Amino acid sequence: MAVGWDAAVPYVELSREQWSELRKNTPLTLTEGELEELRGVDDPIDLAEVTDVYLPLTRLLNLHFTGARQRNAAVSTFLGAGREPAPYILGIAGSVAVGKSTTARLLHTLLARWPEHPRVELITTDSFLYPNRVLAERDIMHRKGFPESYDRRALVRFVADVKAGLPEVTAPVYSHLEYDIVPGAAQTVRRPDILIVEGLNVLQPAPPTALAVNDYFDFSIYVDAKVEHIRDWYVDRFHKLRRTAFEDPKSYFRHLAEMSDEEATAFARDVWRDINERNLVENIAPTRGRAGLVLRKGADHSIRRVRLRRV
Repeated sequence: MAVGWDAAVPYVELSREQWSELRKNTPLTLTEGELEELRGVDDPIDLAEVTDVYLPLTRLLNLHFTGARQRNAAVSTFLGAGREPAPYILGIAGSVAVGKSTTARLLHTLLARWPEHPRVELITTDSFLYPNRVLAERDIMHRKGFPESYDRRALVRFVADVKAGLPEVTAPVYSHLEYDIVPGAAQTVRRPDILIVEGLNVLQPAPPTALAVNDYFDFSIYVDAKVEHIRDWYVDRFHKLRRTAFEDPKSYFRHLAEMSDEEATAFARDVWRDINERNLVENIAPTRGRAGLVLRKGADHSIRRVRLRRV
């Protein structure tokens, strides 16, 4: 299908049906069982959405990856210096509860099955949150997830080192169960073909005279939906976590599992309004225009439209 667009507009916007036609002959390499393991809590994604949305997306990313490798080779030829190609870095942003983690895990699996880039790594910016003791010392525990709660310099340094081709680069490990950085634990990344960086604020611009993590991205994706829909998904997810992960004796949120349904709903709505929605409106949503591609979801959590930056 040939897609038409206005040359004066930097984006082309496509319906799910139009986007799905761009899959061409990209094969489905995922089973229902594998998808079940990749789904987030309360995320109803199915193989039809994988076929319609994610297979065309992996085709686009594969073409983009190939182009980036060719550009890197041209620079190396110009400098007369042979070196391994720089890793391709993909950023994925969006609100809490919008489904960006599922998108990241899904792309991690699908991209690794292309022969051109079998070594794909995934890192989340949760790994670069300051430990709870630091947040408490700075009196910003209530702003966990806001830009100031992250060790931005450590995150940028990590991505820069991966991009530079260092043999091994390590990152801290964050436990959602314990709601904190795990002391002494580390995730090691070893010269991947593709590094996926997923997080709330990965598209934020840097302070003056500094570099932002997205300065190292080759491509970026923003997972989008209406605020009221994300709020409903957040509350639904909260209830499911109360009946599962929060019941673990090691869970930081163990006490929330003992709330009544009415108390839990009120609590989740308050947290959404005072923390997550505020962070979304003030810090996350304003970065949407920086993304190379926006996946727009409907009320049923499925992707309905795709907006692609063409320049």
